[in-house]
Amino acid sequence: MKFAVIGGTGLIGSQVVKNLNAVGHEAVPHSQSTGIDVISGRGLGEAVAGADVIVNLTNSPTFDEASPAFFQTSMDNLLAAAQKGGVGHFVILSIVGADQVPELDYYRAKVLQEDILAAGPVPYSIVRATQFMEFMDAVLSWTTDGDTIRLPATPIQPIASKDVADAVAEVAAGAPLGGIRNISGPEVFSLDELGRITLTHKGDGRTVVTDPTAGMFAVVKGDVLTDKDAHLAPTRYVDWLS
Repeated sequence: MKFAVIGGTGLIGSQVVKNLNAVGHEAVPHSQSTGIDVISGRGLGEAVAGADVIVNLTNSPTFDEASPAFFQTSMDNLLAAAQKGGVGHFVILSIVGADQVPELDYYRAKVLQEDILAAGPVPYSIVRATQFMEFMDAVLSWTTDGDTIRLPATPIQPIASKDVADAVAEVAAGAPLGGIRNISGPEVFSLDELGRITLTHKGDGRTVVTDPTAGMFAVVKGDVLTDKDAHLAPTRYVDWLS
């Protein structure tokens, strides 16, 4: 099968392309660096021409109130190109529990993206993942003040990007789900605990202070998967750190 991987040069997209090509598919990465623009629509028709599947891994450049407009416009443009090109399957990557955190602009934007896809003209699949292990350094940086890092005790079930890419590639190569597949890492931590584990492993002498009001995840009720049908990835956090 032929896959147009939009956002195919990023952290997840590059691995999805590699996975699909490794098993004999034709997966082509597309991004701004290859000449497409999901907001203006430039190059989308050519990018999806002949594709059986679109995998959309583009992301809003901001997490604020501007993010819904990004997903509205990009999905409208991509769905129009997909329908015109006769694409039979459209896959996106979203966030576990996104619909449970309406307080966050970005989470509302991801739910909007899901809704647009579900209401659109192309058979679809949504893969929802928990927080990427690779983003832990960024999470720590958001609430760092000198030698102190403030983090809430939000439950979190981190997943390695490799495991996310494996799941996205598997779903993309299968029949459209017409719904959602949840994936997460195998272990549950509180975010403050995860911060301490990360610093200890790196020999970082900074101190994590538990603060229920700190950072974006302060309003998140947790991305712990309780659904019996959830897919647990194999990579443990300490193994990933190593």
